[in-house]
Amino acid sequence: MIQGNGQGGKMHKAEAVAAVVLGAGKGTRMKSDMPKVMHPIGGRPMIRVLMDSIGELAPERCVVVTAPGMQAVRDCVAPADCVTQSPALGTAHAVAQARPVLEGFGGTVLVLYGDTPLVTAETMRAMVARRRQADDPAVVVLGFCPEDPGAYGRLIGDDDGNLHRIVEYKDAGEAERAIRLCNSGVVAVDGRILFDLLDAVGNDNASGEYYLTDIVAIARERGRVCAYIEGAADEVLGINSHLEQAAAEAIYQNRLREAAMRDGVTMIAPETVFLSHDTRFGRDVVIEPHVVIGPGVRIGDKVHIKAFSHLEQAEIGEGAAIGPYGRLRPGAEIGQGAKIGNFVEVKKAVIEPGAKVSHLTYIGDARVGAGANIGAGTITCNYDGYLKSFTDIGAGAFIGSNSSLVAPVKIGEGAIVGAGSVITHDVPADALAVTRAEEKRLPRWAARFRKRRQAEKDKAGGNGQGGNGQGGNGQGGNG
Repeated sequence: MIQGNGQGGKMHKAEAVAAVVLGAGKGTRMKSDMPKVMHPIGGRPMIRVLMDSIGELAPERCVVVTAPGMQAVRDCVAPADCVTQSPALGTAHAVAQARPVLEGFGGTVLVLYGDTPLVTAETMRAMVARRRQADDPAVVVLGFCPEDPGAYGRLIGDDDGNLHRIVEYKDAGEAERAIRLCNSGVVAVDGRILFDLLDAVGNDNASGEYYLTDIVAIARERGRVCAYIEGAADEVLGINSHLEQAAAEAIYQNRLREAAMRDGVTMIAPETVFLSHDTRFGRDVVIEPHVVIGPGVRIGDKVHIKAFSHLEQAEIGEGAAIGPYGRLRPGAEIGQGAKIGNFVEVKKAVIEPGAKVSHLTYIGDARVGAGANIGAGTITCNYDGYLKSFTDIGAGAFIGSNSSLVAPVKIGEGAIVGAGSVITHDVPADALAVTRAEEKRLPRWAARFRKRRQAEKDKAGGNGQGGNGQGGNGQGGNG
């Protein structure tokens, strides 16, 4: 277990963990009707990113503090308990709203922020471990050292990880401002005294608010030890604007890419690949540049995803190839060894093993049987403006280029559809279906057409406006 700052002293016996997540911020600077903590990171609301990290600690209790009217947040964090802070009177006041849920809890309480979603489970465990050490600190604060400490509050402590006080930047002297260790606001608190400390917090300050950081001074006044551990600066990035949201997304994407590559995924240009929180890879997967993988994607062994492909809510079987410029939409199931080629879109369709859909094709609400070959420009016409209908293409069928399959329709096993056909009725197994219009040929028509049109153009002075324009549509001349 991580101790933090070399504090390897005697540990208390294991005790329960609880978490309080502050999620009541309205996010005015986001300029959005959506609650701030609902803006996404890695394909899911940022507060969900944090909640899932908390979940790795298996907390005994978890409570989220919201503002009135934030039903979307409550739904998102379920089954966590939720309480409402109204009016908003500061961070200590917000934590105090969790009293009914944490009543009688005597373990360690982690206090985190829904708009600071990148704190890892490893860091949370380190804070809990420090809280449980023999010196029994009342409060453990997560510190960090940013490149530019700026106006952050400073943690004043010693090299052994003991925290003496927190000094706000505006109150700090020159020597204190030179300290690089800053306050993240994330704390682990002894649950036995949490609400006693909160009850002692006052609001005698310019904002008239109750600040959580004041519990450090109160605990020390009561003779209790306080401590700190240092975390990575990128974990405690708070998100208050879309610029900061983008910065957090970049950090999170790097984590996802690094984890995937450590597990054996080959990324030729990882900085151009975007993953989701739940992307799952098999072994020996290769991903080319400029690939976007949305939520709900499962990728089997030896899959090759080529450049500029976009995938979401899709499952890809072993040895399949996608792209370049492939598009897999929700419900796409790509079988073992199947091929989805360039500019092919698949939606709510099963492409069975060994089938090939190689070029410029849309397959929606369909099954493509094993080993079938779908020619370029093929469309499953699945929507009539009201309802979706199903196209079933049998194993080993061959669909010629530029064909339209008007659903509902079934193409039997081994059947062939001639290029350019519009199929509106079922095709039996091993049959040929062709619906082309009869080909008509007019000998030397093209030469006469060009001669006549050139004469019209010359007569009009070369501006291309002469004649009545009837020749271009096959109406000119006498055939």
